Amino acid sequence: MGAPIELQVAASPVSPALLLRPWHMGDVAALVEVSRDPALRQWVNSVVDNDADGARWVRAQQRGWAAGNRFGFAVLEVRPGSAREQLAGNVVLKEVAPGKPAAEVGYWTAAHARGRGVASRALEALTSWAFDTFGADGLERLELLHQVDNLASCRVARKSRYDFATILPAAPPSFPRDGHLHIRRMSA
Repeated sequence: MGAPIELQVAASPVSPALLLRPWHMGDVAALVEVSRDPALRQWVNSVVDNDADGARWVRAQQRGWAAGNRFGFAVLEVRPGSAREQLAGNVVLKEVAPGKPAAEVGYWTAAHARGRGVASRALEALTSWAFDTFGADGLERLELLHQVDNLASCRVARKSRYDFATILPAAPPSFPRDGHLHIRRMSA
């Protein structure tokens, strides 16, 4: 990837416009703040408790971009008249490789942004970008995995046209409970 990628998502009736861009060190304080949410901590694999954890997490996102196999985007709410964007979440495309027909997507949403379509709108932007960018290299489908009891993620998957495919067995420690696999094909 040459120039930094930024994806724009128009405002909806209940949510401001979104900007998706690669994570940078200036995001650490906001990342630490949103990571304090117990509901978010229930579903994520990487715990961010302080600035050092946040910096490690952001550096890991940057390494993924540099390697060209993991593309994490900070999801920012952009409000008219505001000088700063507010961190609303994260979307990621992972396990991308030339000739490989499938890659995985993931996301999380900050507590203050939930229930306003942020995750589904950001996921749709990521999905379109992934197919546009990697379709010519053989990407045919995107897989979305979530724990079976994460009902909000299931709603986001369905709203984003990721069809339910199967139940996956638990794979502790990173996936401690059974899960759902949803798939979206490039042709969908």
